[in-house]
Amino acid sequence: MNHQDIRHIETAEALRACFPVMRELRPHLAGEADFAARIARMRAENYALLAVWEGGEPVALAGYRYQENLIYGRFLYVDDLVTTERSRGGRHGASLLQALEGIARDAGCAKLVLDTGLGNALAQRFYFRQGLLTGAMRFSKVLGEQAA
Repeated sequence: MNHQDIRHIETAEALRACFPVMRELRPHLAGEADFAARIARMRAENYALLAVWEGGEPVALAGYRYQENLIYGRFLYVDDLVTTERSRGGRHGASLLQALEGIARDAGCAKLVLDTGLGNALAQRFYFRQGLLTGAMRFSKVLGEQAA
């Protein structure tokens, strides 16, 4: 397996490089400026973006934040996890989850939590292989247009 360079995205240039990767997971993003603006707002809520780099470009991303609630206590919530279609099978997603697990443990989190669509069987199989288990069903209701 190739050496993977995994690091947090800190600069505007690195964030721009991540946009095409995130767009594979979130095609509704209006463009690079929309992506950067959302990330800026989310960073105010402790969002961080971790990337696997190969050949000078990002090939996989994990967006996460620390949260706390009465169910789990302090936990790390994974908002986004994506590997480019051309880079799948390279264990990048597994490497990111392993890195996130270490980050969560170091921060004193009791759990690592993420959501995936009920119809996303491939992702569900991947998460089970990584040791994640289903523990809940999330319900939601659309209240109107998503704010930009």
